[in-house]
Amino acid sequence: MFKNKITFIILSLFSIQLVGQELKDDLTRLQNGEDLNVLYRNESTFGFYVHSAGGFGLSYRRGKHVTGKRKKMFEVDVQNFKHAKEVKSVNSYYENSKGFVYGKLNSFLIVRPGVGFQNVLYQKGDKKSVEIRAHTFIGLDLTLAKPVYLEIIKPTSDPLIYTISTEKYNPDMHFTNNIYGKAPFFKGLDKTTIHPGLYAKFALSFEYADRYNSIKAIEVGSVVDAYPWVLPMMAYNTNQQVYVQLYLKFMFGKKWF
Repeated sequence: MFKNKITFIILSLFSIQLVGQELKDDLTRLQNGEDLNVLYRNESTFGFYVHSAGGFGLSYRRGKHVTGKRKKMFEVDVQNFKHAKEVKSVNSYYENSKGFVYGKLNSFLIVRPGVGFQNVLYQKGDKKSVEIRAHTFIGLDLTLAKPVYLEIIKPTSDPLIYTISTEKYNPDMHFTNNIYGKAPFFKGLDKTTIHPGLYAKFALSFEYADRYNSIKAIEVGSVVDAYPWVLPMMAYNTNQQVYVQLYLKFMFGKKWF
């Protein structure tokens, strides 16, 4: 009888140790993002993208599950924006002249705060598979327009001597033969104006991280920006109220409870 009790106690202690070890292993797998059967309710990502409007952008997103395969998302994008007809020029008549874009009225920076949804189209089956997700967003366009300032050639009484004056670009007064180059970037920053508008976005992302609590994804999509007025971009080209651009984004982030 005594031996049976001792055996029972030993087996019980051994079972407790095994259960404790399993719980510890489960916790380790959870912390390391190795458990597939876990629903992480929150995620956040940072992204870098190239776009068809001639430049680059940065992105931040924050999401939370509303169903098993659907998340409500908040995002902020910041990117530059160029007119398709922008061509860099140089006044070859003057030594050390600087490059400029003839006809460019303003430099643009777009800030897009928006909300939307992320839906899982194909869920991961294991670490080596790829999750395919669809994204839809709508939000505000807060487009910052900084006037272009140029260095203008001013003749003197001596035809061999000239002076340089920094002036806001005026298409009625400044031409290729009297533009020396673009003024320093910060000139005119205090004259920046905001042009509000709306945007809509649709995208597909391909998430390939080898841990279930992290995010590594490639995203391709399109954005439509619409404004109530024509954006003053170029002096001698057609400016629009609606712009469509494509982009390719690389995203990195994490998931948590």
